[in-house]
Amino acid sequence: MAETADAALQLLAINTVRTLSMDAVQQAESGHPGTPMALAPLAYALYHKHLRHNPADPHWPNRDRFVLSAGHASMLLYSTLYLCGYDLSLDDIKQFRQWGSKTPGHPEVGHTAGVETTTGPLGQGVSNAVGMALAERHLATTFNRDGNAIIDHYTWFVCGDGDLMEGISHEAASFAGHQKLGKLIGFFDSNHITIDGGTDISCSDDAAERFEAYGWHVQHIADVNDLNAIDRAIDLAKSEKDRPSMIVTRTHIGYGSPNKVDTSKAHGEALGKDEILLTKKELGWPSVEPFFVPDTALAHWREVGPTGAAAQDAWRRQLIAYAQAFPDDAKELGRRLHGDLPAGWESTIPVFDATNGNVASRAASGAVINAFAPKIPEFVGGSADLAGSTLTTVKDAPFVSAATPGGRNVHFGIREHAMGGIMNGMALHGGVIPYGGTFLVFADYMRPAIRLAALMKQQAIYVFTHDSIGLGEDGPTHQPVEQLTALRCIPNLLVVRPSDANETAEAWKVALKHRTGPTALVLTRQKLPLIDRAKSGAANGVARGGYVLVDAASGPPRAVIMASGSEVEIALKARDLLAEERVGVRVVSMPCLELFAQQSAEYRESVLPKNLRRAAIEAAHPMSWYQWVGTDGVIVGIDHFGASAPYQKLYEEFGLTAARLVESVRTLIARA
Repeated sequence: MAETADAALQLLAINTVRTLSMDAVQQAESGHPGTPMALAPLAYALYHKHLRHNPADPHWPNRDRFVLSAGHASMLLYSTLYLCGYDLSLDDIKQFRQWGSKTPGHPEVGHTAGVETTTGPLGQGVSNAVGMALAERHLATTFNRDGNAIIDHYTWFVCGDGDLMEGISHEAASFAGHQKLGKLIGFFDSNHITIDGGTDISCSDDAAERFEAYGWHVQHIADVNDLNAIDRAIDLAKSEKDRPSMIVTRTHIGYGSPNKVDTSKAHGEALGKDEILLTKKELGWPSVEPFFVPDTALAHWREVGPTGAAAQDAWRRQLIAYAQAFPDDAKELGRRLHGDLPAGWESTIPVFDATNGNVASRAASGAVINAFAPKIPEFVGGSADLAGSTLTTVKDAPFVSAATPGGRNVHFGIREHAMGGIMNGMALHGGVIPYGGTFLVFADYMRPAIRLAALMKQQAIYVFTHDSIGLGEDGPTHQPVEQLTALRCIPNLLVVRPSDANETAEAWKVALKHRTGPTALVLTRQKLPLIDRAKSGAANGVARGGYVLVDAASGPPRAVIMASGSEVEIALKARDLLAEERVGVRVVSMPCLELFAQQSAEYRESVLPKNLRRAAIEAAHPMSWYQWVGTDGVIVGIDHFGASAPYQKLYEEFGLTAARLVESVRTLIARA
């Protein structure tokens, strides 16, 4: 009898998720009810039995992480979080997809308690989960001691057919299998349905075989409603220490709906009031009223609260014992998890001079990295198979692998998109500062992950080298033109393009201090001359985005020339040529337009006086600069693709020269 009663209570708890999900979507008149209805048993099994979590403290460091990569099924997560006792009310559920609610259309980290990452763009969550598992293993290897496993938790994710059609999921899965991330457990919601119809209209591959080929441990659950089968699969996945696990779980989208189960109609639209009544009858639901939550079901769900609190309390006691046995390690772990930089790190940043500063900004960046890296051990990352070109390797530090899981350098492979998504997962986990390098033109491959880093306000640092037609002989396929403008359009992303070695050093200071969003460092392949700071503004002006590098040689300036990166040298040459004509101009270095826009109006006016005509030069599409030159200014840029030739020839042929800039300034002044 007791077993029957337990089964009935479990089913009631599961059906509460189903009915809340379809009621919320119906009230919003938009959303995705079918997947939450199908996956409700899995959510129950995970949150009620297998996940280590505490609804009263969603941020305790040693909790398990759960990622709903199929973010369109957000009501599955919201219903579960509410029922478990997270800071989410039934009224919040009723406000699904409404202005100001805690239940937006897709899960957003920092917006809803218990949501670990922002998902919705399919495949991203898979890569985030991989990054979280990578960070967990790195910290566990660094800080755990015999008998004191202070970092010890799992990362779980749920993905759907759409996730596995997106390329990023397979890039990340290949990486995870190669890295042997044994504490990563995924569930593939195999419902055979997409919005346009059955998955067979566009896909005929065997997902299980693909993951086996990637080096994953793969299991199958024939029916997601079989809670015992879920338990057995999870227990077996946890026993697999050297391979990530994928559990292929057969589900039926819109489960319980008499007329829409296993159809695309259950995917992306409300079931309709009549169908909901029929579904509740089919499920044996005790009320036809929307948002009805049985007291017994809620009480059963809320049992996870005391269990989670006890687990966290046990960890606290373990942490106290750890701190007593290893006080220095405990202090260091606390610093990293809190996100504080170590004292004195800025003193490690080099100041370049004539003996070592006439280098490409990518070379200066490599030197800066290796100067501060010993002081900032949480700085972990690498390159998309371009370490020798991006110069992102931390010297004398091992590469991350199954054999050296505490390494700091990461071979992401030729997987730019996954690199971005994995970096996001690392940042979300905490305790590490992730960075990744590639050529600027390949930022396009990882743009969706960059956008999500900015949306989530996560500290990820991108090292984008080979920043312009200055790349030279590799030609237009590798020469970025529109990428700078495109990146600058992403809210909350800092794009920093330094003009010499010392600005590069200052750019790294900006990136390391910027904890509320990502930073893109945009660096040259070609050498840049070191600017003589005795005759110009200090390089720490980078922190303000733009600053007066040098004013008119004599008398008040008649115009301002703005530039970033390698074109600052051209601007300085143009100033000297104009000085010979007794035309005074101010040169403003503008390494970061976003930071400059954040400065006070008074500061911006002091750098760019309204009464001066303005010119700008940059080896990129001119769109970024219209805001700053005004309607009567001029921009020397490039709005077409490049060509294959030595970079000096390209600059000459495309008019990125001091002579053309001088001509443009003359025209400006003549119009004044």
